[in-house]
Amino acid sequence: MDEQEIYINIGKNIKTLREKYHLTQEKLAEKAGISLDYLGKIEVNINKPGLKTLIKIAKALNIHIKNLFEF
Repeated sequence: MDEQEIYINIGKNIKTLREKYHLTQEKLAEKAGISLDYLGKIEVNINKPGLKTLIKIAKALNIHIKNLFEF
């Protein structure tokens, strides 16, 4: 698996988990302290989030960060 595939899968996992917990992109972005635009671009693999951002998203989803890497 190359770097591009990893980011694609992370974005898919974020979207799947967000929908599982019935959160809109707007609500998750607010809870994570990031912009709605940035979150949307992470989910569709336009932006590649750093570790700090992934930690914020995991905390906002109330999951362990490792769950974002399970694919």
